[in-house]
Amino acid sequence: MSAVERRLAELGLTVPEVVPPLAAYVPAVRSGDFVFTSGQLPLVAGTMEHTGKVGAEVTPEEAKAQARICALNALAAVKSVVGDLDRVEQVVKVVGFVASAPDFTGQPGVVNGASELLGEVLGDAGVHARSAVGVAVLPLDAPVEVEIQVRVSAG
Repeated sequence: MSAVERRLAELGLTVPEVVPPLAAYVPAVRSGDFVFTSGQLPLVAGTMEHTGKVGAEVTPEEAKAQARICALNALAAVKSVVGDLDRVEQVVKVVGFVASAPDFTGQPGVVNGASELLGEVLGDAGVHARSAVGVAVLPLDAPVEVEIQVRVSAG
């Protein structure tokens, strides 16, 4: 078990199986020292606990918890490409998309769910640049979607 996976276990979490693509793409691609994930939905064993718009059907707190799941799924996608999460040297960028009710402006707080998880799990390597974007709708009526870009060690 990698040090990252031990840290996840201490938090009561595990790296899930990679979420199968919903269309014509792959979960993650490596280019040199970088891994880019596709957008990850908050799917657990193929299902979503919450659907709908944040600020309407989904509370900001529920959406923040869903963003944590997205980050876990993104780590699974990274692992599927590099084999060992201990090879992650730095989370470079996180992009979070939040399906938002028209008057909802708390997108950064929702995406904090992903950012905080990455920090808890990876420590200094989890510190990253970030965008949090409100959108009208996401695939499968998900409340949030997260993609990450990481720098990994050679190997």
